[in-house]
Amino acid sequence: MEIALLWPLGLTVLLAIGAYTDVTARRLPNWLSLALLVSGLVFAATQGGWSGLGWHAAHAAIALLVGMALFATGGIGGGDAKFYTGLAAWFALADGLDLLLWVSIAGIVLILGWIVLKRTAMSGREKPEGDFAKFPYGLAIAVGGMITAWLPLVGAAPSGA
Repeated sequence: MEIALLWPLGLTVLLAIGAYTDVTARRLPNWLSLALLVSGLVFAATQGGWSGLGWHAAHAAIALLVGMALFATGGIGGGDAKFYTGLAAWFALADGLDLLLWVSIAGIVLILGWIVLKRTAMSGREKPEGDFAKFPYGLAIAVGGMITAWLPLVGAAPSGA
């Protein structure tokens, strides 16, 4: 297996854990966000040296500040803010808009599907309450992160010629 495929595989595993825990328990553990952050910064340093580390750290810092502001206003949960911050560490600041775009698109598609599922599958049943009445946005963060990581590699496969 090529080394270029190892980094998105590792990231995908961490994101899948986050998606699973958010869907099943409506929790995004702090250790997972920290693992994403640290592994993303290590990846940045190994791929781009000090400069790469700086651009990835800047992206994570901006994501944290925006996430904290959104959490303070009730826009997102604290776990979502930390999970996105950890994910942001995997991408340079220049890739920040791509990540935000794919997370947003994944969120729109998944929320629409969730609404349809709630209306059809839950009709006549007792409606979920508390945290389970809300969409687990960590799922959208994970899917958007996977798309952002894998999309550039789809066209990078070596040709047979």
